[in-house]
Amino acid sequence: CRVLLPALALALLGLAATVGPRQTLALEVAEELAEELWSAGLPGDLPELEPECRSLLAAFAEGSAALTGCLGRRARPVRLCQDCHDHYRRLLAQYGSIARAVGNSSESHNCAKSILTSDRLQIVVTLSEFFNETWEAANCANCLKNNSEGLSNSTEEFLDLFNKSLTCFEHNLQGQAIDLSPNNYTEVCKNCNETYTKLNDLYNHLQRMNRQGGESGHSAHLCIDVEDAMNITRKLWSRTFNCSFPCSDTVPVIAVSSFILFLPIVFYLSSFLHSKQKKRILILPKRIQSNASLVNIQEKYS
Repeated sequence: CRVLLPALALALLGLAATVGPRQTLALEVAEELAEELWSAGLPGDLPELEPECRSLLAAFAEGSAALTGCLGRRARPVRLCQDCHDHYRRLLAQYGSIARAVGNSSESHNCAKSILTSDRLQIVVTLSEFFNETWEAANCANCLKNNSEGLSNSTEEFLDLFNKSLTCFEHNLQGQAIDLSPNNYTEVCKNCNETYTKLNDLYNHLQRMNRQGGESGHSAHLCIDVEDAMNITRKLWSRTFNCSFPCSDTVPVIAVSSFILFLPIVFYLSSFLHSKQKKRILILPKRIQSNASLVNIQEKYS
């Protein structure tokens, strides 16, 4: 009978609501019965969550929405790591609070069990895995300090040079827009060559450092923000402005190539000279005198 009381109260409430205002007596009885059941400890709309767990879930939902909005707004050009790391760090803390939280009362459920593993879909776990995989795929750890509280010094230096390069491009484009044709970017190539060279050298240096496990301690690709910024700059420099970037190894490459090219000529020339020096020169001997001459010489001295 105690088991049927909640169902009976709900049924009476529904019946009184559908019949109309004339059935006031039934409505009053239903309301009194419902109040008695609620006071006896009948759960509310979310019986499996206590207020503390509900608050944790709401905080995670707000953090997920904030991080999703940041990722979407910073998708192009890519600025995920430098603009969204605060949102990601807060979301990690909120998920950790859910995973560690336990209800205050002795009869309450564990918040982690109720929120994370109480159903097959596990929305909170799925969202957390998605954000973690996205963050790892972007290699944002390689742009941040070890505690992920801000950009590393090398990343800030790179972004500063990147902004200077874009500013130089824009300034020189405005200066030559009147005098030169759209396809002639001589002034851009000339005046921005030094800034672009520094940016390119720093990027190559960061790549070498990253292979050895640089500031962040993660050996992988550079973070997506740095890679995208360098790709944008290189496309502008080579494709849009058609500027040539002199390679520092040009002279050694030309010297080695020339040496290899002339090796056969030197080889055959030295072989020819060496064989000529050793060529045997035949010396013809004098003719042997005839027997008659020898007899005359003997008679002369006899």
